[in-house]
Amino acid sequence: MEKKFIEKIQKHQGILHKICFVYSNSKADKEDLYQEIILQLWKSYPSFRKESKFSTWMYRVALNTAITLNKKAALFEKHKTQLYDEYSIAEDIDYSEDLKILYKAISKLSKIEKAIIMLWLEEKTYSEIAQIIGISKKNVSVKLVRSKKKLTKMIKKIS
Repeated sequence: MEKKFIEKIQKHQGILHKICFVYSNSKADKEDLYQEIILQLWKSYPSFRKESKFSTWMYRVALNTAITLNKKAALFEKHKTQLYDEYSIAEDIDYSEDLKILYKAISKLSKIEKAIIMLWLEEKTYSEIAQIIGISKKNVSVKLVRSKKKLTKMIKKIS
């Protein structure tokens, strides 16, 4: 079971890196989130019922973990002021300048908007996105249109 799990995680690790990048403020946060997602995936793996693709299930667990940890961090941050250096994509991932701008803009969206945009960029169907996020297909469509408009405005400001 462990060998199969590791193989599947390695095959889909790009998903985890993208989620960690978008939901983290620093390299240390990214590494912590990555480890927490792996832990939650491992804990949940025995209950994976294979009713959906492994990558769809992995997205759901990873996004739920990222969102939950961000909520906890937000509560903590209300009581403590902490300065973060802006996380530099260049120090960890070799993306083109356009992708760096896109991911910087995505990181400024709400938690749900980030998830929907990331899944859409992964070419998931509206049905798959709805299943992963836990909202209706119609709601996915509405949120996707709104998120794209927000991204367009942000990208124009950044570039």
